[in-house]
Amino acid sequence: HIAVVCEDQSLTYLELNHRANQLARTLQQQNVSFDRLIGLLADRSLHSVVGMLAILKAGGAYVPIDPEYPAERIAYILEDSGIDLLLASQTMTVPESFTGTVINLDLPGVYQEDVTNLNLASSPADLAYVIYTSGTTGKPKGTLIEHKNVVRLFFNSENLFDFHEHDTWTLFHSFCFDFSVWEMYGALLYGGKLVIVPSLTAKNPQQFLQLLRHEGVTILNQTPTYFYQVIQQELQDKQHNLKLRKIIFGGEALSPLLLKEWKDIYPKTQLINMYGITETTVHVTYKEITEVEMMEGRSNIGKPIPTLQAYILNDQLQLQPALVSGELYIAGEGLARGYLHRPELTAERFITHPFIEGERLYKTGDLARMLPDGNLEYLGRADHQVKIRGYRIELGEVELQLLKVPAVQEGIVMVHEDTEGQKQLCAYFVASQQLTVHQLREALAKELPTYMIPSYFVQLERM
Repeated sequence: HIAVVCEDQSLTYLELNHRANQLARTLQQQNVSFDRLIGLLADRSLHSVVGMLAILKAGGAYVPIDPEYPAERIAYILEDSGIDLLLASQTMTVPESFTGTVINLDLPGVYQEDVTNLNLASSPADLAYVIYTSGTTGKPKGTLIEHKNVVRLFFNSENLFDFHEHDTWTLFHSFCFDFSVWEMYGALLYGGKLVIVPSLTAKNPQQFLQLLRHEGVTILNQTPTYFYQVIQQELQDKQHNLKLRKIIFGGEALSPLLLKEWKDIYPKTQLINMYGITETTVHVTYKEITEVEMMEGRSNIGKPIPTLQAYILNDQLQLQPALVSGELYIAGEGLARGYLHRPELTAERFITHPFIEGERLYKTGDLARMLPDGNLEYLGRADHQVKIRGYRIELGEVELQLLKVPAVQEGIVMVHEDTEGQKQLCAYFVASQQLTVHQLREALAKELPTYMIPSYFVQLERM
């Protein structure tokens, strides 16, 4: 059965397992052991999936690094994580500051070992991966996710999904965005087919729709912002022959009303809204979007999925009544171990459970309220953090880099929403000389990934 497809290349499950076993043995020659962090610097490709599985099979934990990140951010992640072993594609530029060992994913020499399964098993509490997210201090922070956090997401006693070996999934998102965890393991742990979407195709809704048709994709995972563009493209194309069983939304607030035209075309496709955070392993809540939700127009994120619990608390950590807003806290099996090398921040965000002894709560920083039927309504951020196109962004991190630009004296970054509900960053600044948008974007691109660079810049005489 085909396991992974990338353009004109593919691997069966047997081939994928053999290659991952071979690479895992090559890694073991570098003394890889449990909880050892191994960097993965690669484009979306068959090699990338093999690399991640090989790291897990060798007992390590992978740290995905997006090659589209600025060089400074890549160097920071390598330094902060303490990685001394890096899997990288041949075309990748490894920072000169990295003094560890680099293993080239593309070279045949790393796939010379025995193809049989390794006699090695990670425990549920061993690390699986570390994903870096935006940080309030101006630097990204690594979130420590264990094997049990991921496994219970897909396999529990009250599973909400009927995934199976005949499903075809897309790997649409960057490995550095935890939606990719859901996409990759959702396909592979159920014996389905995983179609890797090339970066250029992902940026073109028309080409993406062609890929969905050509591959017969049945399970699609999307951030709302991108999917609104897919809807408009599908309305233009007028082919209406997609085979999608489920479309699962996450990463940012959903505007259900914008899905109505899609529902009219594909009434049998199940539309599911899921709220989630990296620190609680991808998804937290589940809500099927029907005509009722579309007409209400609320950001209804539903109820906690099995193995997780949600609490809406006030500043004194007391439960809020129904319809009263408060901060959302999460408990259960999905909670990460904490933040890498950040004990103070871990203690601040992963707090002692006030109601259950020995348990923890994760302080999300999100505002919500419970509706009379027990569903949760998302009300936005309680702090200075936003989600745009699924990426979580600390406005403070963007502001810090803006203030580093020569001549900039003051800077504030805000979120603006257009008439279609699309969110965009806008930077307001005061400077000692006139600065062009090109100059500012060029300066910020040295430190920030593309999705964190403001769409608009407004120079003011004074704040």
